[in-house]
Amino acid sequence: MKPGIHPDYHPVVFKDSSTGDAFLTRSTVTSERTIEWEDGNTYPLVQVDVSSWSHPFWTGNQRVLDTAGQVEKFHRRYGRRDAGGSK
Repeated sequence: MKPGIHPDYHPVVFKDSSTGDAFLTRSTVTSERTIEWEDGNTYPLVQVDVSSWSHPFWTGNQRVLDTAGQVEKFHRRYGRRDAGGSK
């Protein structure tokens, strides 16, 4: 590797803000916040909104979206178009 052209790659703790779960990995991201980890060392802390602990795909808790209601809301707001292209 050429010196001086690569970003600093260091240990970082990512914490899921909705579940509180955290994991230690390496990253180039920086943060002002820190956390003391289980090994006694202090690492930068990055809060994330979604991780594998809270994402519906990984947890199996799929949410049903009311797409029909959204379509009707769109049609009420912007009107319907017939097959000829006029309103």
